[in-house]
Amino acid sequence: MLDSQKAGRGKKQIGEKGKKKRDYWIPKIFLMSIIISAVFSLVSSNVLNGAGYIIAFLLLAAFILIGIVFDIIGVSVTVAEERPFHSMAAHGEKSASCAMQLIRNAEKVSSVCNDVVGDISGIVSGSTAAVIVTKLCTSFDLDSMVMSLVISALVSGLTIGGKAIGKKIAINNSTQVVHSVSRVIHMVKRK
Repeated sequence: MLDSQKAGRGKKQIGEKGKKKRDYWIPKIFLMSIIISAVFSLVSSNVLNGAGYIIAFLLLAAFILIGIVFDIIGVSVTVAEERPFHSMAAHGEKSASCAMQLIRNAEKVSSVCNDVVGDISGIVSGSTAAVIVTKLCTSFDLDSMVMSLVISALVSGLTIGGKAIGKKIAINNSTQVVHSVSRVIHMVKRK
């Protein structure tokens, strides 16, 4: 019992045959966070460099949407049950085993979706909003304080409101969401 509790904290884990193995989850998620953050920031800075206002606002909307979609996935995996996927697997649905694996690793999937991707999307959308405010204030001689308040309030409202709607969707449609995600993962793995 103590060994299983330690495994959850990133300590040594007892394998199926009694061998001790290390759980590398924390270093993996740390590295994953750095890579995803670097990619999002690189995309943001490259697209925003010399981009017009429409492109800048579309990029901002994309980061907000990414955060909402991954929040839906994280919540869905957490609340979904395996039972429907056992039935799908029995009927030859190839992605059902992937769905069951997602559900069995719900804490990790949720951590990646909600914490890593969701938080990074929030941070990058904030920095993208700051760049947009700077561009608007420079081009149109606007009050930076007022523009900053308006844009940050808009980004916060869209993010929080979108995630609230997304959570309702995730809880009410968890099986469908997990099934859709598992089908995408299954297709990617096949290719």
